[in-house]
Amino acid sequence: MGAPSRREIGHGMLAERALEPILPSEDSFPYTIRVESTITESNGSSSMASVCGGCLALEDAGVPLKCYIAGIAMGMVLDTKEFGGDGTPLILSDITGSEDASGDMDFKVAGNEHGITAFQMDIKVGGITLAIMKQALQQARNGRKHILAEMLKCSPTPSKSLSKYAPLIHVMKVKPEKINLIIGSGGKKVKSIIEETGVEAIDTQDNGLVKITARDLTSLEKSKAIITSLTMVPTVGDIYRNCEIKSIAPYGAFVEIAPGREGLCHISELSSSWLAKAEDVRSLIFCSFYRFVEVMMVAVAGMLALIKLKQGKGQLRRLQLRLREGQ
Repeated sequence: MGAPSRREIGHGMLAERALEPILPSEDSFPYTIRVESTITESNGSSSMASVCGGCLALEDAGVPLKCYIAGIAMGMVLDTKEFGGDGTPLILSDITGSEDASGDMDFKVAGNEHGITAFQMDIKVGGITLAIMKQALQQARNGRKHILAEMLKCSPTPSKSLSKYAPLIHVMKVKPEKINLIIGSGGKKVKSIIEETGVEAIDTQDNGLVKITARDLTSLEKSKAIITSLTMVPTVGDIYRNCEIKSIAPYGAFVEIAPGREGLCHISELSSSWLAKAEDVRSLIFCSFYRFVEVMMVAVAGMLALIKLKQGKGQLRRLQLRLREGQ
C-alpha cells in the first residue's frame, strides 16, 4: 500500500467527471458525497468499472441520481493485415489488458444511450479518420446500452431513501434581509433555536439560504417552524387562528400571530363600548372569551390590518396591526 499513483489519480478523475453530471443539485441534495472504488485486480478498464460500480453504489446509498450511466473501453487494430485480416480497421469493445497493450487505440466512453458524460482516448498511430471515429462511437453506444440493461437488473433494487444513520439536511430560502432575525444579536437567536429544538446545526448565507442539519425529523420540523415564523411576511388573505393575547398596555393589547410576531390591537377596537382606563382592558382581555382570537390579514388604506372574527355572531372587527419583531 502507498500513495495513489499518477495513473490512479487520472483514472479517478475520469470516473468522477463521468458521474458528476448525473448528481443532484446542491440545493436539492446538500450532502457531501464520497465514492471510493477499490480495484484489487483487473483485465480491463478499471476506470470504466468504477463508473458502473460508482453509479450503482450511489443508487444503493439513496442518492437521487438524474439517470443511470455506464462506461466502456474501446480499442482498435488499424492494420489488420498484420494479423491475417483484409486490412479493414477492427473496432474492439470492452478491451482486455492484452488488447490494450497490442492495439492502436484505447478509447474510454462513459454516458448513456442519449449522450456522453466523459471520454478519454490514447492513440498510438496516425490515420484515425472521421469514419472510423463515428463507427467507434456508435459501437461504444451500443455497448453502453447493453451494460445499462444489465445494471438495471441489479438486485437488490436501488434504495429510495438515505440510510437511517445519515443526518437529515433541509435547505430553505428566506429573504436575505431576514437572515439577521434568525441569527440574532451575537448569534443568540440561532443558538437558542438549536438548544430549543435539538438540531445539530443551522447554517445561514447572505443570499438567504438556510441549511438545517438534524438527527431526527421531529427536531428538524420544529426548527423549520420557528424559522418560518421568524421570517414570514404577513400578506393579504392570511388567516391566523388561536392567536393568543400576550400582553396589555394602557393603549391596547398585543396579539401574537406567530411565535415572536405580535400585532397591536388598539383599545378602541377591543370592545363595542367605551373603555375608560387600562384596568378595564385587563379585565376584558383576560376573561376566557377574549384570551384567544381568530384574525385575517387585510389591506386598509395602504396599511396592513387584522380582521377579527367575532365569536358567536360571525361579525368582523378591524384590528390595526403594528408588527414588532420578537426579542
